[in-house]
Amino acid sequence: MRFLLSLIMFACVHRGLDADIVIDFEELNTFNGSNTAGGGMFYNGGNVTNSNGWSSKGVQFNNNYNSAFGGFWDGWSYSNVNNSAGAGFDNQYASFPGGGDAGSQKYAVAFGTGAFFNLPDLTKLASVSLANTTYAGLSMRDGDFFAKKFGGVSGNDPDFFRVKLIGRSGLNGTGAEVGQVTVNLADFTFADNTQDFILGSWLNVDLTSIADSKSVSLEFESSDVGGFGINTPTYLAFDNLRLTAVPEPTSMACVGLTLVGLAARRFRKKQSAV
Repeated sequence: MRFLLSLIMFACVHRGLDADIVIDFEELNTFNGSNTAGGGMFYNGGNVTNSNGWSSKGVQFNNNYNSAFGGFWDGWSYSNVNNSAGAGFDNQYASFPGGGDAGSQKYAVAFGTGAFFNLPDLTKLASVSLANTTYAGLSMRDGDFFAKKFGGVSGNDPDFFRVKLIGRSGLNGTGAEVGQVTVNLADFTFADNTQDFILGSWLNVDLTSIADSKSVSLEFESSDVGGFGINTPTYLAFDNLRLTAVPEPTSMACVGLTLVGLAARRFRKKQSAV
């Protein structure tokens, strides 16, 4: 009986050790383009029109690629680009901090409101690391052909750029809203201009308030809006998505067996004492 209990408890403990999942994109090695501004390579959906998306460790990321007009995409790409100095659209696959979170090589890049990702069964959201892309960061810092310099000429304009991570009860960004997590990627709304900032490093974001989501969609907001929508480049760098595994029914049965075994052992001891 003691040996059997030891086996059951060993199995239960080791199931728990494998519970957490970190989606860091390091296993992804298929690239379909070199960054025009230099610094690495990317995958943005392919050279043939498709809407297949791609996945990493069971998390599905949407992607739409259209080969017309030289090719354009939205949704999610992934990248190993390290270029925090090149301004403009040619450097759209670069994170502003340079490289991935905590010195890693690869990370994901989201483009456009409507990007979403689906969560595997039996997992809950825990956290993620977010950053600006170089394209968006330098656009806000210096201005460009389409977008204004944040703060304006005086530095007093109350500009902002933020992303909402919206948890949904269904897949593909559908279903009821579970909740929202809002992250300021730039904030110039402070009365004291010395507090104004453009996020230049990776930021760890707690997602436990939307832990029970089946999918998460992105929504960008900016103070710089024109006739065709947001002028600020609606890009986001994304890395180290952390999920917590939900115990499977077999795991709960494992706990139950352990309790039954302990009760049986105690009963046998009582019987022996009689």
